[in-house]
Amino acid sequence: MDYSTDYTTHVEAIAALFAATFSASEGAEEGALIGALARRLIAETAAEDLRVFTAWENGTLLGGIFFTRLTYEGDPRTVFMMAPVAVATERQGQGIGQRLIAHGLDALRQEGVDIAVTYGDPAFYGRVGFNPVSEADLPAPQPLQQPQGWIAQSLTDAPLTPLRGPVRCVAAFDDPALW
Repeated sequence: MDYSTDYTTHVEAIAALFAATFSASEGAEEGALIGALARRLIAETAAEDLRVFTAWENGTLLGGIFFTRLTYEGDPRTVFMMAPVAVATERQGQGIGQRLIAHGLDALRQEGVDIAVTYGDPAFYGRVGFNPVSEADLPAPQPLQQPQGWIAQSLTDAPLTPLRGPVRCVAAFDDPALW
């Protein structure tokens, strides 16, 4: 499996992967929403606020993850949100997602990012170091429909301590339907 950060030449393949994966697990409407989100993230997010990691095997896209900047106006720490994450349906359960996430988190650590946060299944993401956090300690940019899915981890030796808001996300995520 090879990793890539070259997302600009693979926009359609990446968007199609996210649409297909989310359609298979959550239904066609969710697939269309997340496929469109992937396109918007790539097209509209400034490079300094976006990291995209993909996994490939023999020219086939196996998985992808997006990291986008969260800005906490009262806090100097660098925070990135990991979302969305997708692994091709026929390749799920083979550890591809966990390896891809670990690769992305390592890259963020190396560039000095302090905290990674995501919004998803605590049981799955707990396997790669994410732990539940409260919205009081780590404010979300929009009201959360499932607060138990708001999870984070420190990417430094420092413990995860409360962040001071208000908080802003990138434009593509500034939509209550995604939260």
